[in-house]
Amino acid sequence: MDKVNRIIFVCKAGTLRAPMAAAIFAQIPLNFQVDIMSRGLIVLMPEPLNQKVEAILISNNLALDNYSSRQLEAEDIIEGTIIITFSSKLRDKIAQTFEYEEVYVLTELVGNELEILDPYGESVQMYGLCFETMQNSLKDLAIRLNSSNGRLVNE
Repeated sequence: MDKVNRIIFVCKAGTLRAPMAAAIFAQIPLNFQVDIMSRGLIVLMPEPLNQKVEAILISNNLALDNYSSRQLEAEDIIEGTIIITFSSKLRDKIAQTFEYEEVYVLTELVGNELEILDPYGESVQMYGLCFETMQNSLKDLAIRLNSSNGRLVNE
């Protein structure tokens, strides 16, 4: 891939980790232009942001006004798109479904060993921990992309 033009964060329903990642990443300074999107792999109907995610985002001065989950569609994937998930299972499912190779697990992409766990149904403190872990990984991703002028190069 030449240059990253679009980053799509994808989680299962599109109401938790993907929108959280999109909100965090949109606030990180980049030295190149990129579209940042959030999608779900299984979205039966549009749903609002998970309430605990919304609370965590607000407590960190981030907001996704009028957010509604959207299904990942083939039309979302344009030239220069990378898709970022939070588990290898979801990565493999997306790669197979869309026959697309540029699908990554966030933590693998930045060299972390552990995946970012899904806090669904857990305490708000677990959502906060998810936010902090994700924020650190996304900062590492931004450093990697900024150092290569928006290219995803193998190190």
